[in-house]
Amino acid sequence: MKSWTSRPVPELPGSMPQLRLYDTALGRVVDVERQPEQSMYVCGITPYDATHMGHAASYVAFDLLNRAWRDAGIRVSYVQNVTDIDDPLLERATATGVDWRDLAQSQIDLFQTDMDALNVLAPNHYIGAVEAIPDIVPAIEQLIADGVAYRVAGSGGEPDGDVYYDVETAGKRSDATDAWTLGDVSGLGEKEMLELFAERGGDPARAGKRHALDPLLWRVARDGEPSWPGATLGDGRPGWHIECTVIAQKYLPAPFTVQGGGSDLVFPHHEMGAGHAYSLSGVPLARHYSHAGMVGLDGEKMSKSKGNLVLVSKLRAAGEEPAAIRLAILAHHYRSDWSWTEAEFAEAKHRLSQWRAALDHAPAGSAAALISAMRDELANDLNAPGAIAAVDSWAEEAIRTGADKSAQDTALVTDAIDALLGVEL
Repeated sequence: MKSWTSRPVPELPGSMPQLRLYDTALGRVVDVERQPEQSMYVCGITPYDATHMGHAASYVAFDLLNRAWRDAGIRVSYVQNVTDIDDPLLERATATGVDWRDLAQSQIDLFQTDMDALNVLAPNHYIGAVEAIPDIVPAIEQLIADGVAYRVAGSGGEPDGDVYYDVETAGKRSDATDAWTLGDVSGLGEKEMLELFAERGGDPARAGKRHALDPLLWRVARDGEPSWPGATLGDGRPGWHIECTVIAQKYLPAPFTVQGGGSDLVFPHHEMGAGHAYSLSGVPLARHYSHAGMVGLDGEKMSKSKGNLVLVSKLRAAGEEPAAIRLAILAHHYRSDWSWTEAEFAEAKHRLSQWRAALDHAPAGSAAALISAMRDELANDLNAPGAIAAVDSWAEEAIRTGADKSAQDTALVTDAIDALLGVEL
């Protein structure tokens, strides 16, 4: 699947310091080992609705990581999927009377337009679940052959043959220190897992499963649903977690550097994906797990099910500047939960105008210290609010002094804000 096209990233003098990042699985900030190339997988959208601010915040967060690595002179291999076949997509298509393929494509196109507007660097590989099915099928067959997946007999109107991952068996397969057991990524107890599993696409009550938390790997064909050839699995379509695991293992090193996504993906999605990966390859899926916080609207969680969405496309259609939208997002640390408010958006628009005004008075020799301060903040767990505060201080001083601008410093500051924060002045 074709991705959007990134705009060029300005090159700056100097380099990003050692990057430290909060690792969800470890529960602490850790040094991300320097390597000539880093790799990242960020879970993509299920394309049944437009890009809301929660999506935007997550992709902007990992865009900061991408930019920090690039500023350190590191090559970045970045993969993102799109779940272009799943129950929510089919349900929305049925409810709206639109062919599911047309609905998916329209929302993928809109998402990519939003990402381009927000100056989010495009992934190297943008892979749909449907196009990955030829790789997913043999992976599931391998899990069955290895005894960590099984078929469930039909009951209650469900057909025979759905395939599930056996979390207990998989978790007992190795004594290696880096082997996967249930809870390694999320750190949750079984009671919490069961609650979240039911809320986030799992089916704990499905008859015939060995364990309530066993996730679906392959859903055999049902009347009225799209399906694809599954070789020995029979016609059907893949489950959600195996999709990302197989795509990541095909396009990235094993293990890759950072698995990213919103905090609502920690369990079950990233937990199960880590298990699938270890069962398939004997090595961890990722070295680090990193997650962005949730975004609400005026204090209430923002979600498609609640319908209280702030859509990037609607803000753009209303004439709002994407740079201001991005700056409003960056005003919050990527790991924090926060709410979108009109007051804070107004503040972001004012900040953007102040930064632009300050460029007319950029003091000679001021850019180097600002770039160093921004880098220090971003190297510290992608602290964008700290980097913004550094620019604010620089802008206030520039406006206060009212000096004639230095063309060199104006260019450097403009490039730094673009390269490091992705905000175009």
